[in-house]
Amino acid sequence: MCWNLQVTSQARTEAGPGLAARAAPVLIAGSVLLTITIGLLGPSAMVPGLEGPGWQPPYSLDARPSSHLVIALAALAVVLGGLGLLCGLRRTRALGEGVARALVLGGCLAAAALAFLPPSGSADHLNYAAYGRMVTLGIDPYVSGAADLPGDRVAAAVEAPWREEPSVYGPVATAVQALASWVGGDSVRLTIFVMALVNAAAFIAAGLLLDRLTRDDPALRLRAALLWTANPLLLYQLVAGLHVDTLAIAFMVAALVVSARGPALPEGAVSRGRLAASGALLGLGVAVKLNVGLVALGPAWELRRRPRRLALVAGVALGVATLGYLWAGTHAFDQVSRAGKAISHASFWKLVQGWLQAVVGEGSAYRGEIQVGAVVVMALLAWALFRLQPPPADAARVAAVLVVAYVFATPYILPWYDGLAFALVAMVAASRVDLFLTAHLTLLSLAYLPARVDGQPADLEWLRTVVRQQVVPWSLLALTAGLAWWAWRAAARARTRPE
Repeated sequence: MCWNLQVTSQARTEAGPGLAARAAPVLIAGSVLLTITIGLLGPSAMVPGLEGPGWQPPYSLDARPSSHLVIALAALAVVLGGLGLLCGLRRTRALGEGVARALVLGGCLAAAALAFLPPSGSADHLNYAAYGRMVTLGIDPYVSGAADLPGDRVAAAVEAPWREEPSVYGPVATAVQALASWVGGDSVRLTIFVMALVNAAAFIAAGLLLDRLTRDDPALRLRAALLWTANPLLLYQLVAGLHVDTLAIAFMVAALVVSARGPALPEGAVSRGRLAASGALLGLGVAVKLNVGLVALGPAWELRRRPRRLALVAGVALGVATLGYLWAGTHAFDQVSRAGKAISHASFWKLVQGWLQAVVGEGSAYRGEIQVGAVVVMALLAWALFRLQPPPADAARVAAVLVVAYVFATPYILPWYDGLAFALVAMVAASRVDLFLTAHLTLLSLAYLPARVDGQPADLEWLRTVVRQQVVPWSLLALTAGLAWWAWRAAARARTRPE
């Protein structure tokens, strides 16, 4: 599985040991320890407080650190993590083959530890707890918000500006949230802990699956550990941040691993049972979060010349997802449709929106035009990346291309959305896409320090008005243009190289 014949894991990793290789483990470990420290310190500008008996997990020192301290720790964690990843990915071979197992073990232990600490970086988990609470009380979370439960302790924990917002998550995510609420009752703390255990288990499971998939190639195995299990930015965003995306990603990784065939196996060697299991896992992923369904186009492409096998995978996936959404009700799509037209402040499309309003007029938000533009940019990026791939393209490579193009082009992007791209890229061979994706996540992580409104100091407002709304959008615009330029040039060189 590779992007092109020029840039493979072997070509990437032949360089000898150097400063970057020695610095990578130190930088990564430092970033992870800072992330753990933020949660361990307890409620702060980075860590929402959790109501409930103190003896219940998750646990912290309740040190009440200053807002400036924890935000500085978070910024340092992101910078160290980004630098550590860049160093490690550029010098994979120099790290040594035995490092992969240590990284996988360390990443799993870090994820498990973070499950016992209060979530940090955003307040989304409080929304999850409220949606689960609604289900246990017989209230539809797809039409109600936390504000519709006055006096409820769990709903009261939801922060502005999300108190009126119904759920945008799929039925499987809602079921997990309901299970957590059933266990936790009116304790926000215990409800969050149950969700954190599921989240950490999903992250660890995805890491172990990626490790198993790449175990025959030491360089790819080490790279997969860097991109996912020991990735300090993903531990910061997905695990410490307790985002439901982790569960959706785990299902999608499992779906691709289950249906993957080894390079020595002929086409069609995968059993129908494994194909059906892959379809079921794809359906479960879509039933967690709808937009991860983009991954399903990978298996669809690989099986396009085998209609019966394609029908099996598609039929099972559609059946599982349909059953879930029938339980939730078709109105579950209403909020997803509305949210799909939003434009996040850190996206470069926010700049485009401002330009359109300045030139054409402020009477419109130009969301429709921006959606069309985003589709065009995504198509161009995907085409440029597809040109890098030697035929035949398998499911993982097709899915990786589409998701990378999506996270770079979509108007609504948040840091944890990049997790799916990292997981898929870890399943294919190395290229400079690794570095572009690392820079993308680092910039987005710096844009949201933190991704919440409550408890933020007024003198750090520039983090929102300057960094999030100006510096990062311009940087992402340049990064996206750079990715397209590199992919096009690299494909052109590969095609003109003599045989």
